Amino acid sequence: MPVHSLQPNNLKLIIMKKKIFILLICVTAFNLQAVKAQQAKPYEMTVNGVKVIVQPSGNDIVEIQTAIKGGVQNYPADKAGIESLALSALSECGTLKHDKNSFKNQLDKVGADVFGYTGKDYSIVKMNCIKGDFETVWPLYAEMMTLPAFDAKEFDRVKQDAINSLKQSDGRPDAAIDKFANSVAFAGRNYAKDPRGTVDNINKISAEEAKAYYKSILTRSRLLIVIVADLDRTTIEQKVSQLLSGMKQGAPFELKKEDFRIYKNSFSAEQRDLATNYVEGVTGGPEAGTPDFDAFNVAMRIFADRHFLEVRTNNGLSYAPQARFSYGATSVAKFSVSTTQPNKYIEVFDKLVDKIKTEGFKADEVADMKTTYLTGFYYRQETNSAQAASLATNEIIFNNWRRSYSLVNDVKKLTVEEISDAFRKYIGNIVWVYQGDPKKVDPLKYTNGTIDKGVGGVNN
Repeated sequence: MPVHSLQPNNLKLIIMKKKIFILLICVTAFNLQAVKAQQAKPYEMTVNGVKVIVQPSGNDIVEIQTAIKGGVQNYPADKAGIESLALSALSECGTLKHDKNSFKNQLDKVGADVFGYTGKDYSIVKMNCIKGDFETVWPLYAEMMTLPAFDAKEFDRVKQDAINSLKQSDGRPDAAIDKFANSVAFAGRNYAKDPRGTVDNINKISAEEAKAYYKSILTRSRLLIVIVADLDRTTIEQKVSQLLSGMKQGAPFELKKEDFRIYKNSFSAEQRDLATNYVEGVTGGPEAGTPDFDAFNVAMRIFADRHFLEVRTNNGLSYAPQARFSYGATSVAKFSVSTTQPNKYIEVFDKLVDKIKTEGFKADEVADMKTTYLTGFYYRQETNSAQAASLATNEIIFNNWRRSYSLVNDVKKLTVEEISDAFRKYIGNIVWVYQGDPKKVDPLKYTNGTIDKGVGGVNN
């Protein structure tokens, strides 16, 4: 259903509410900075060849995240899903000392969490508990990591849960279009792999195979340990040393960064019986840690706001249009809509991109986005878990965990010109995919563009 343009009074109310929200977030961020200033400084150390990053928390929560590097780089496409199954099995199949129920009952008594999950670039084995329960929970955490049972019966249940989740995801159009986009844009690349795997892959993986795979990636050369807690250094060194004592060093490992650029527009369509049509565009962005990265990150956030305004508010083409930038071993920018007018959408998109490339961003929207971005960053760092995740991501993806603390100043220094230029540099050719009624879309509008420059035809 088309969304009508906002009336002036309503628009003023929304702007006022947004400013109030930003003010509240600023207060929260200020308070969080004050608390952090009173905490001991973060530090790193090496234990048995593994880097350990420690952030004293100033509270009674213990958050430990052990990262296993590699993600989709660890397995071939026909084994996608094996790492996800293995990490889920750690907490769901019991250990060599405790069956599943006994293991979970001990954790439930103290309200602690230990579990594993995986992503495109690394997996996490996580522990969260109250400091007073640390001596009870840590042995269970270490046991889960080093002595997993991979019980065949329980593993079959884990597999069935994974299959059910995949089928449910495939039935959601927004998830289906994103999966289709990845398969087309990253064909032959690691990022074409879905860490959750496929139903066919999952069905073929046995408990013994998953166990052998987990053992192969659990090497000290692939590990990073992040601790956000008020634990003394001696205790940390002792516990981590015990955890790592039986692990192999393994071959040296470094996450491979993969540059992703699109040199020609393309359009791929799948016919699906849907109430509306789904469109998604994929292109590359600056590699993590390069000079353009922060500028492009801010640029995409401003573009996301403009994209929403033009597509939904001003033209009523989609209920929830999105533009986003995600980064890891590969940096990716995506644009997506569900719409009954896919031809009109690409016209609006092209005009918006052309306007920004011609005029650049405005100083006031850059200033507002810096504030929104940074206060949002602080707001998300309020928990030990979020802080640990940020440290792990920055160390693995940027090779610099201290970026968690320098990001604010780095973003503040960005100029309007740097942000505008980053957008101009990276937003160009796009891989477009489409699911819905093929009769309602003209592929040439997506491959040839809709802006006539008067110099030999249209461009993108």
